[in-house]
Amino acid sequence: MRRATAHLPANHGKTPIIDTITLAHDERRLRRKLLTGAKGTEVMVDFPGTVTLDHNGALELEGGELVGVLAAQEPLHEIRARDAGHLLRLAWHIGNRHTPAQLEPDRILIKRDHVLKTMLEGLGASVANVTEPFFAEHGAYHAHAHGDGGHALLNRK
Repeated sequence: MRRATAHLPANHGKTPIIDTITLAHDERRLRRKLLTGAKGTEVMVDFPGTVTLDHNGALELEGGELVGVLAAQEPLHEIRARDAGHLLRLAWHIGNRHTPAQLEPDRILIKRDHVLKTMLEGLGASVANVTEPFFAEHGAYHAHAHGDGGHALLNRK
């Protein structure tokens, strides 16, 4: 087992990456956890505080080696609206239920939930099943410990 000594932001530019770890949205926010890479590298993360690992970021190991971090493909609902005002109202209803959401100019993504799907369709939304990485907004009290200044949208690719 290897110990992570630091986390690097997306597109950090350091090499080489010896393995990659693919994590779902809620798994990328952690403080202490044993992770296993695609090639079997075991990495113990034990940071002083909670961090959010960026997609295309990395964990730096003792000795300087790197393990890349990737966002997992997740089953989601893609929500589309008639217009921008309608999308805003749908976002309000989703937020009112404290549901993590990825907000984009022309759609909202949430984890699949048949109750929310029925509610949103009742409000006139178009809801489709998609599978892709999930980058939900962080709450107002989330500390941006991952170093991107809250601009995770810029680091997705």
